[in-house]
Amino acid sequence: MNENPTKHTKVLIIGSGPAGYTAAVYAARAMLKPVLVHGMEPGGQLTTTTDVENYPGFAEAIQGPWLMDQMKGQAKAVGTEMIEDHISSVNLKSKPFEAVGESGQKYTADSIIISTGAQARWLNLNSEQEYRGYGVSACATCDGFFFKEKTVAVVGGGNAAVEEAIFLTKFASKVKLIHRRDKLRAEKMLQKKLMENKKIEIIWDSVIEDVIGNKEPKNVTGLKIKNVKSNKIQELKVDGLFIAIGHDPATQLFKNQIQMDKEGYLITKADSTETNIPGVFAAGDVKDKVFRQAVTAAGMGCMAALEAEKFLSK
Repeated sequence: MNENPTKHTKVLIIGSGPAGYTAAVYAARAMLKPVLVHGMEPGGQLTTTTDVENYPGFAEAIQGPWLMDQMKGQAKAVGTEMIEDHISSVNLKSKPFEAVGESGQKYTADSIIISTGAQARWLNLNSEQEYRGYGVSACATCDGFFFKEKTVAVVGGGNAAVEEAIFLTKFASKVKLIHRRDKLRAEKMLQKKLMENKKIEIIWDSVIEDVIGNKEPKNVTGLKIKNVKSNKIQELKVDGLFIAIGHDPATQLFKNQIQMDKEGYLITKADSTETNIPGVFAAGDVKDKVFRQAVTAAGMGCMAALEAEKFLSK
């Protein structure tokens, strides 16, 4: 058992990434001495992206991991205490709030900012992971720009997949939508837009078996796909693959304690980061399934810290 005494803070930030780090910067500058607890791989989804061209303030493309290191350094420099630990349970009924880490460390806090983010669902193929960031992406709005006049594939059948396919036609010359069934789950209006788009071809009843590519320079050149009805395997020539089979917010920890929607995203009040528990705030992809951008997550992190400061001054 851990011998450390309970660690108390005015603001406990659970999770890192643009939301957590920005919340930490604002909370620290408000002299709230925040404690930010992050897991083994701080920085969130941006640490798995390479070129970032849409974060304001940088004329040249920057690297996702570098941006997260900078934010982390900034949060530290203004007075955030960073702890590597994995919060394994929280009690939001107690006053102050309580959290326990896997290390055995117990934390108490007058307010909590949750920025645990979300993870894209992957197909879990070795080749997909190998080319992640080299032609395989889970975010069309982040990476579509890199596929001007190229052929790309999107895998999925829900709203996200259809929206991504339509969005990608702005850049790509051809978009192939691969779906394992013979009809889409997406809303009818979206399906209509999809069918009317000349650049999109739908490949029904098919799953991806393998991603094919070059080693030097590392890039995707094609896909092996299997028809689930005939078991026939064919190769498609593509320059990129977008995975759009959904995201999972990291909210298991808060089940039955905070209001969530049916997909597990934390619900906050309109124009606010406040959850249904006063003093508990949620920022970034853990509550946002619409925009999912680094800049919007950072904006919410700022909001959460300002709302926490206001809450604490009462």
